[in-house]
Amino acid sequence: MYNNIDNSNKEATESYRRIKEKRAKQQRKMKIIKLSACIILILAVVTVVVKGTTSSNTDNIEIENIVAVDDGNVQREVVTEPQPQGKKVYPYPEIINSYMQITSATVRSPYLALLDVENNQIIAGRDCERRIYPASMTKVMTLIVAVEKLKRLDTTFTMTSDIVSSLMKQQASRAGFDPGEIVDANNLLYGLILPSGADAAVALADMIAGSEEEFVNLMNSKCEELGLKNTHFVNTSGLQDINHYTTPIEMAMIMDYAMKNEICAKILSTYQYTTTPTVQHPEGILLTSNMFSKMYGNEVQGMRIIAGKTGYTDQSGNCLVSYAEKNGRHYVVVIAGGGSAWNVIFDDFDIFKNYTPVIG
Repeated sequence: MYNNIDNSNKEATESYRRIKEKRAKQQRKMKIIKLSACIILILAVVTVVVKGTTSSNTDNIEIENIVAVDDGNVQREVVTEPQPQGKKVYPYPEIINSYMQITSATVRSPYLALLDVENNQIIAGRDCERRIYPASMTKVMTLIVAVEKLKRLDTTFTMTSDIVSSLMKQQASRAGFDPGEIVDANNLLYGLILPSGADAAVALADMIAGSEEEFVNLMNSKCEELGLKNTHFVNTSGLQDINHYTTPIEMAMIMDYAMKNEICAKILSTYQYTTTPTVQHPEGILLTSNMFSKMYGNEVQGMRIIAGKTGYTDQSGNCLVSYAEKNGRHYVVVIAGGGSAWNVIFDDFDIFKNYTPVIG
């Protein structure tokens, strides 16, 4: 009897031990399963984060391949590169289908362009894409770069005898600042445009860039920024050089850009200005616009000629770029190769009168 009890106890104990071991194995297995699940989850999260970051970073550097169909129904791959952020694009003016070729004998100058500013269209002209020597129209670009680079208009420059004597030898037009005269940037800007002072041009270049050569590099960089295709400058004043050129269309683009700057527009629109008194000029220098000395600006009915810049060298002939308003719309006329200073003025009137749209 006792043996049967002992045997029963042993069997119960053995059964309990086996159950306990089985539960322990199951618990270890569950721990392994849970640990594996955790590891898999962590790896999945890391993969998603890395993939998302990579995708975000490559959004700005990948080239997008787009399938397009041309007129021949042939599929081709168009590669579209992302545009740099924050860089403004200046579209080149379109020569419209209804472009008016100026053939009238009353307009004597050989190279002409008429830009409709609001529509950015060339609506009339004559050899408007031909290379021209811009002469002192160059100074519009000199003005743009100077105004954009100057930090203060009261910055001063001492005019040097080297600048004055060199320009006198080249028979360049001057504003009249004397060697040793201390002139601020504001007075130089007016001296640059109104009387077309090459002395002011070189002084601004030295003040801003350290030399005329370095300043010209800035001018050509600005040409590139504006999308000009056929313009290159060698000096700041427009003195003759075979590598110093533009076209009527691109000179119109330069003028249009200048008139969008408040300071440039004010100076290009001024008839007369008296410089700040100095030791050399106690009463200042009275500067007069070469263009507005030959016109009032209201000669064409319904149109107001607001601003402009003349130019002349033996090789360029007489030049003029002008900016006008009519019925709330704006236009730029560029004239080059004119036979006389008065010819380009009357050509200007003729183009504004007969080739700008009649509205209303």
